[in-house]
Amino acid sequence: MEREQLQLIGHLEELRNRMIFTLVSFMVFLVIGFLFVRPVYSWLIRDLGKQLAVLGPGDILWVYFMIAAVVAIAGTIPVAAFQVWRFVAPALHKEERKVTLHFIPALFLLFLFGIAFGYFLLFPIVIGFLTSLSEGQFNMMFTADKYFRFMLNLTVPFGLLFEMPLVVLFLTRLGVLNPIKLRRARKISYFGLIVVSVLITPPDFISDILVIVPLLILYEISINLSNMVYKKQLKTRDAADNAAA
Repeated sequence: MEREQLQLIGHLEELRNRMIFTLVSFMVFLVIGFLFVRPVYSWLIRDLGKQLAVLGPGDILWVYFMIAAVVAIAGTIPVAAFQVWRFVAPALHKEERKVTLHFIPALFLLFLFGIAFGYFLLFPIVIGFLTSLSEGQFNMMFTADKYFRFMLNLTVPFGLLFEMPLVVLFLTRLGVLNPIKLRRARKISYFGLIVVSVLITPPDFISDILVIVPLLILYEISINLSNMVYKKQLKTRDAADNAAA
């Protein structure tokens, strides 16, 4: 009993250390983000043709912090994924360790791809549609705080949600998930994804559809990937059983 308690304490201590390392990494990347925040800001507003307004000095710092935080999240994702991998690696077989290690750069790339999808495809469509509604009716003025909140609400969630197929693949490898569970949870998952889509988009039907459809497709891709891994695991298990018999 004492041995099990000591092992549990050791695991919890290791988990705490890895969480601290991840948090420190986030802070380092946050500082790096602040160092390059001005050129990133200039690039993000390059197509506006005008400067954004601020309502007070605090808005400037808040906008810079939001941009630097996104840079920090992007940089921390591979670090956090590697720490998770190191934590669960002792419980994996040698082949599983090799395969799951390759997930780490893919997580980083999928996050960037999700951000790019939201920024280059969804954001221009939504901002263009909402701006067109004000033509001849309102004198529209963008503040930096509102503009970047709106942009990040449409882009950052996509960066995280685009990780879904790989996370499902990783959990299937660990035996936590399988395609049977995912299919059974399809209705609940669809409902959850729709709720998330409505919450992160402006209150208009077009924006909701533009977000909901890609997320549902991602879920179906996740099921197919899980199914591929699950079938391979079953074949390997059957081959091992036959060899043992």
